[in-house]
Amino acid sequence: MGNFFGRFFKKRTRSTRQSNEANTIPFRLNLIFFVVGLLFIVLIWKLADLQIIQGNYFKSTVSQNNNYTKYGNVPRGKIYDSTGKLMVGNESQRAITYTRLPSVSSKDMYQTATQLGDYITVPTNHLNKKQIAQYYLANTSNSANAEKQINGASSMSPDKVQAEEIKKFVAGDIVPITNKMKNAAAIFNSMSGAYTLSTTYIKYNKVSAKELSLVGEHQSELPGVEVGSNWVRNYPEGKEVQTVTGSVSSNKSGLPEDRVNSLLAQGYSQNESVGISDLESQYEPILKGSKSQTNVKVSSSNQIISQMVKYPGKAGDNLQLTINSKFQNDLQKIVRKDQAGGYGTGTYAVAMNPYTGAVIGMAGVDRDPKTNKITQNDMGVISRPITMGSVVKPAMELGALMKGIITPENSVQTDQPIKNGGGTKSSWFNPTGAHDIQLTAQDALEDSSNSYMMQLAMKEAGYKYVPGAPLNMNPAIFDTLRNNFKQFGLGVKTGIDLPGESAGIQGPSGFANIGKALDESYGNYDGYTTIQLAQYVSIIANGGYRLKPQLVQNIRGNTKDNSKLGAIKETIRPQVLSKVPFTEAQRNVILQGMYQVVHGTSPYRTGMTTNEIKPSISAKTGTAQTFYDGNETATLSMIAMAPYKNPHVVIALSMPNLPESAGNNAQLAADILNAYWKDVEHAPK
Repeated sequence: MGNFFGRFFKKRTRSTRQSNEANTIPFRLNLIFFVVGLLFIVLIWKLADLQIIQGNYFKSTVSQNNNYTKYGNVPRGKIYDSTGKLMVGNESQRAITYTRLPSVSSKDMYQTATQLGDYITVPTNHLNKKQIAQYYLANTSNSANAEKQINGASSMSPDKVQAEEIKKFVAGDIVPITNKMKNAAAIFNSMSGAYTLSTTYIKYNKVSAKELSLVGEHQSELPGVEVGSNWVRNYPEGKEVQTVTGSVSSNKSGLPEDRVNSLLAQGYSQNESVGISDLESQYEPILKGSKSQTNVKVSSSNQIISQMVKYPGKAGDNLQLTINSKFQNDLQKIVRKDQAGGYGTGTYAVAMNPYTGAVIGMAGVDRDPKTNKITQNDMGVISRPITMGSVVKPAMELGALMKGIITPENSVQTDQPIKNGGGTKSSWFNPTGAHDIQLTAQDALEDSSNSYMMQLAMKEAGYKYVPGAPLNMNPAIFDTLRNNFKQFGLGVKTGIDLPGESAGIQGPSGFANIGKALDESYGNYDGYTTIQLAQYVSIIANGGYRLKPQLVQNIRGNTKDNSKLGAIKETIRPQVLSKVPFTEAQRNVILQGMYQVVHGTSPYRTGMTTNEIKPSISAKTGTAQTFYDGNETATLSMIAMAPYKNPHVVIALSMPNLPESAGNNAQLAADILNAYWKDVEHAPK
């Protein structure tokens, strides 16, 4: 054997070796092909095993283990006043709910709605015929019968056929509409508004014990229908507070149309409750809480196999306001009763802490002069611009003081009628020039001199006044005056934590309206809101800081049983928006002038009827010549600090379009301050 192999290797020629090497390549390729083929056979066998032999098993397993997450609503955060008294709470009500399961068709919902309609009665007053048609035609048999009545239906698209069916139904050409049909259609409409595994309310108000019993008894026959609970707002201190706290949409009305897309993107369901106005809207992210999450296992037959709570949800956090609810109620009553008739269009008032911007109370009413109807509108304080009149004069003087037009030591000007361009403008006490008197800046506030302010405006414009000469002032004076007023918050938004604030109204400017610049100087042209007046007088009271007014002072958590105000989670600190750069000497000129408005000795002082208010106040009254429907009216206003030394509170009020001889801003101020010292704190001695 050994000789054989030896001879074999010895006798190999060079050509033989080359031939063997060449044969090695196809051998390797064949081996690779063999292995790949073997792998394909194994793969095909495995696929056959999975899809044919074990296919039904895996389909069943998948069908039985479709897991979804269901989200549930939680109680909304509550709203408390500054003392911890509940103003806006929640009330739990029994409800009939519907959770839309996966793969539910319109036909399925039709059957459920029809059966559920035998057990409960829901409101149908907002239902329209198209919605009833959509319910009726969700049944395939009904839809097929309706299609037979449509000429040329076979050549139409499905959408066109459906549209024609609805059209015929609405016209009454298919079947008569019964009350039973309307009831089931309303239920169907609510169900249709839900997306997969979202819960909607079918009935959440006045659900009877009989209805609860019937639904509970037949619940296994009603896929997705459950007996649950619903949270609605209640108002222990009266619903009047809603004009500040705002409203929440009902489950029936659903998301507001103007915000529906953004809210859906945030995870809200179509018919979920949401804050739609005022504080409820402004603080929605805090009040709404976080939804509960439940893992739901659904079978192939669309039945819920099991549910397990993954996250129980968290009730919304609570708001503690700066408002004192007792004072707020009294303030609302005060502005409501103080109506002078005639063309008067309402009354608005604010009380504020001048050092923090905390709004202690804000109230307003609108009045229709034609019907005398009075409507509570506390938001008018921030949304209704009014030509306020002489209350702007302290700001006018401070602007002139800061520019050096006048100084604390040298501010005397003569009150005289201003005659320019063929017209005459004057102070209320000196229309003819018979009472020309010299006035300091303090005296000009006490007597409310229009002439003094107009002379300041002309000097700021670089215009030398010559009686009877054309008023050739530079129109840039409009911007000069307005920019000064804006320093004090007049003509700009205050930044209050409420939606819907107005910046005010500006009249036309330019040389064609140059005479109006004189009106602007004493507050008889542009319009400001009452909250702007409160921010403005606070600047004078606190030494120059323009503070953002605020209604919320704390974000509070909940106790374990969710029955009391929880711990403070966040405190809203006072926010300084800007600083007005007047000196203490300049400020003292204004403080003295406002004191003289109330306690001075001039026979022309405008606040003499306020000198009986205790503790003593300093103030500036305002009267503007206004018009309503072509009729001349008077708008009264006032800003005040109480007490006049180290003020605890400032107030601002406005009474637009009163009869010229009617209205009493001094009495309104007295009533407000008396309520403040009674409800909020004891008056300092």
